[in-house]
Amino acid sequence: MDAQHWDSMYRSRDQVFSGNPNPVLVAEITDLPPGRALDVGCGEGADALWLARRGWQVTAVDISDIALHRAATAATGVNGRVAWVRADLTTTPPTAAAFDLVSVHYFPLRRRPGHTALHGLLNAVAPGGTLLFATHARADLTPREDFDPADYYQPDDIAQLLDATWNVLINETRPRAAPAHAGTHHTHDTVLRAVRLP
Repeated sequence: MDAQHWDSMYRSRDQVFSGNPNPVLVAEITDLPPGRALDVGCGEGADALWLARRGWQVTAVDISDIALHRAATAATGVNGRVAWVRADLTTTPPTAAAFDLVSVHYFPLRRRPGHTALHGLLNAVAPGGTLLFATHARADLTPREDFDPADYYQPDDIAQLLDATWNVLINETRPRAAPAHAGTHHTHDTVLRAVRLP
């Protein structure tokens, strides 16, 4: 799943996603005061724009130039509150302790020895900041020749790696609040919300 893969996916359609923010983000973050947010795998930018319109200063990162171009084109009414950044966060970690919110939605984060990429994302959360990680429940994912769901982190995997400097607020499976994309059968999300202690 390199840049070429994602560019190809975005090229295949004029719009891949709904343009609405992820319901888990809306449900979990509405009560937080605005600060600095990292949107991991921002795609066409709906989450980043939703956050920015609520006063957050957002660094929105994706590996696809096409996705970032679409997101930037849609960025109205945010007054420079979003920085669109092309990067591969699985190989280049974000700035440590720089974000009050690290938001990771449906980002295919592959397990690796030493958990280097995951630790890069965890380390980006500032003291007092929030990690929000949501993905499709493993029971909804079908293994294929080129895809094994067990190769990718689920929230519970991450919760077990958090040390005493974290407080896990939510680690659960819940029904999806929005219909699954056409051609998919995802009915449940798994969600982790954790706070790095000040």
